[in-house]
Amino acid sequence: MKKHSARVAPLSSYSAQVLTCPISEGEEGSDSHAETPVSETSGEATACQTCANTVLKVLGGLLLVLCVSSSWVGTTQVVQLTFKSFSCPFFITWFSTNWNILFFPLYYSGHVATTREKQTPIQKFRECSRLFGEDGMSLKVFLKRTAPFSILWTLTNYLYLLALRKLTATDVSALYCCHKAFVFLLSWIVLKDRFMGVRIVAAIMAITGIVMMAYADGFHGDSFMGVALAVGSASTSALYKVLFKMFLGSANLGEAAHFFSTMGFFNLIFISCVPLILYFTRVEHWGSLSSLPWGYLCGVAGLWLVFNILVNVGVVLTYPILISIGTLLSVPGNAAIDVLKHEVIFSVVRLAATCIICLGFLLLLLPEEWDTVTLRFLTTLADKKTEEHGEELTESSVHTRSRSRANGAVSIPLA
Repeated sequence: MKKHSARVAPLSSYSAQVLTCPISEGEEGSDSHAETPVSETSGEATACQTCANTVLKVLGGLLLVLCVSSSWVGTTQVVQLTFKSFSCPFFITWFSTNWNILFFPLYYSGHVATTREKQTPIQKFRECSRLFGEDGMSLKVFLKRTAPFSILWTLTNYLYLLALRKLTATDVSALYCCHKAFVFLLSWIVLKDRFMGVRIVAAIMAITGIVMMAYADGFHGDSFMGVALAVGSASTSALYKVLFKMFLGSANLGEAAHFFSTMGFFNLIFISCVPLILYFTRVEHWGSLSSLPWGYLCGVAGLWLVFNILVNVGVVLTYPILISIGTLLSVPGNAAIDVLKHEVIFSVVRLAATCIICLGFLLLLLPEEWDTVTLRFLTTLADKKTEEHGEELTESSVHTRSRSRANGAVSIPLA
């Protein structure tokens, strides 16, 4: 019997079911009175359980928001600390991407600890490899499916680190938030997704913020180059996500862990030659291996891995919109550190550009049916107010009649 891999659904999609048995007409009376309190109790217990699950999911989501934001802020800040003694962005990117290999082993450890049905690592690996097709993983599929995504992944992170050498962490994290607008534009053009006017407005706001950020110090020098690098990073990130949706579709947590580990292996096997080429051409030259800041390098790689794990786990366990908000909160988090620790003074133009980009990001989080839902809510609210007003008029008229009768007034009907 062929086993199908089920997608992991959010916790809210699982609801308790109450089974009731019909009572025959001859058994009405004492039996029915005995069964009613039980059904009422079970219904109350189900409602309490659903409410408790919702509260736990929201609280867990808020905790994940803080963890996602903190891990991304920590990654960005530790990268800038690393650049003070080791300014080799491609080596940092390559070293950090290799840590993605640990994603699947960590997922399998959690799977063994939380499930009763135990599978061997090979069995679980083959099950999760169905993301690449029914035939699973092969060398041809490995090269065909993993290579483009691994290259886009490396390019995204490399451009992000290059931008951090030119701009503050706040500016780079704000500009990177534009990837949400680029995803919408590419999805609309390539995947023929639904057109939404509010998202077009958000995309225009993102582009406006980019132009303002570039204009802050004039269209020249390191500032303009940093803006271009950050926008390039956001663009390759958007292309990565749209191509993933186009060719691989959606993935559950196990398949995502498999995919990240596969990209880590591809990076270790095929991209390891690039840091060596940069080393011998002295584009990125360093001394002996013992002189490298391994503490900072491991800190960057570890925080990056934690961020990716939290994003994928959070999408499964809680609401995806909360994970996006966690990424957005990295902007004020980096701003607080830049102001308090690095004593950065932001110009009015930069602050306005950052706020415009963040506002556009929030508009992009609106669901597709937001306008219909809003109109339905306003209509329901208006109908409720009308009903309440009608009930108040009825009650006042009844009260007036009772008062008139109490005062001796007699109502004479018309002929």
